[in-house]
Amino acid sequence: MKRRKFIKKSVLGIAGIGLSTAIYSWQIEPFWLEFVHKKMPIKNLPNNLIGKTLMQISDTHVGNRFDYQFIIDSFKKAKQLKPDFVVYTGDYVSYENEKQFAQLKEVMQSAVLGNLGTFGILGNHDYGINWYQQKVANQITSILENSKIKILNNQKEEVNGLHIIGLDDYWGLNFNPKKVLSEINHNHANLVLCHNPDVCDLDVWSNYKGWVLSGHTHGGQVKPPFLNPPLLPVENKKYTAGKFNLSDGKTLYINRALGNSRQVRFNVRPEITVFKLEKV
Repeated sequence: MKRRKFIKKSVLGIAGIGLSTAIYSWQIEPFWLEFVHKKMPIKNLPNNLIGKTLMQISDTHVGNRFDYQFIIDSFKKAKQLKPDFVVYTGDYVSYENEKQFAQLKEVMQSAVLGNLGTFGILGNHDYGINWYQQKVANQITSILENSKIKILNNQKEEVNGLHIIGLDDYWGLNFNPKKVLSEINHNHANLVLCHNPDVCDLDVWSNYKGWVLSGHTHGGQVKPPFLNPPLLPVENKKYTAGKFNLSDGKTLYINRALGNSRQVRFNVRPEITVFKLEKV
């Protein structure tokens, strides 16, 4: 009987742990925002930008897959940090139909804007179903620009001596990075926005050595302790989340995403990144 009671208690204990983990992964961690603070040393950074902050927000995935009031609440918290620059690195919606346009407009009424400048790029989900609907991308771009977010489609913008280069999405319809990357002046302070980190492995960079800010992976959203995330939407499986010093001189940072592709996270909290600009 003692053995039977032990087995019964063990089974019930394991079941309880499993249920608690499931509830945590479904109802708690997907809405447990973390502000990650990092230093960003940039070559040729003007003295007037030393100490300024640049905030990265990525993969909001506004839609029907989770309660996007979380995104609005997170934006309100982010505004309290009063960032100098804000960059959005794609996947603003999880597109199913035109309802996402109204949902995105609602969320972007609370958009976080930088005191000096606000820029964004598109992700694959911003091209609609199967990443092949230009009309969807056009509508999302219009909503974002009406919200004072300048969308860069293989373009470069300069603000107070910081040159921000925005690449269109690798899986989208307009990926064409070679021209804008070949025009980078390496004597300037440069920063590249690129939704999908797999682009870092392509022969398109024209000897660019600097920071690349990406998203796309969500860090896998589920990461067992001491193991790699089992699901990553990239070819290079080392591109999970966080900072990577690449062998060619680029520094890649992959944001874990603010939103969720599905409402489940474990050991991969949603993230907004705040960089403090420094001179190399």
